[in-house]
Amino acid sequence: MKASVVLSLIGCLVVSSGARILGRCTVAKKLHHGGLSYYEGYSLENWVCLAYFESKFNPTAVYENANEGYTGFGLFQIRSNDWCGHGRSRCHMECSDLLNQNLQKTIECVKTIVKGKDGMGSWPTWSHFCKYSDTLAHWLDGCKL
Repeated sequence: MKASVVLSLIGCLVVSSGARILGRCTVAKKLHHGGLSYYEGYSLENWVCLAYFESKFNPTAVYENANEGYTGFGLFQIRSNDWCGHGRSRCHMECSDLLNQNLQKTIECVKTIVKGKDGMGSWPTWSHFCKYSDTLAHWLDGCKL
């Protein structure tokens, strides 16, 4: 009896949170409309690849990295210790602004990040999974932008 009540409560919390994983082509379309195609020389395929490996296309993902002292927010897991929140917020926004499915604030912030000296190399995930990939074109397969 207690287990069914707990499961029901958890189900309500999950449904009411509004969390939704975006489809690959939906992400591609939103990033394209946000001006990321070849922004700072990086193809849209690079951005979609990065979004997948950072959050699995979850714009509301939050990951706390206690060892390195930061929390990653949103589709691109933007770090709280440099880019959002209080203090050294180089994107000039709250971290919670990055947890929106319309991706507007997320795109604003990644444009700021990628303009830095490391470009997309600011994300170790991009360097590891996307930078030298010979299958980048597949990230847009079947997508109508």
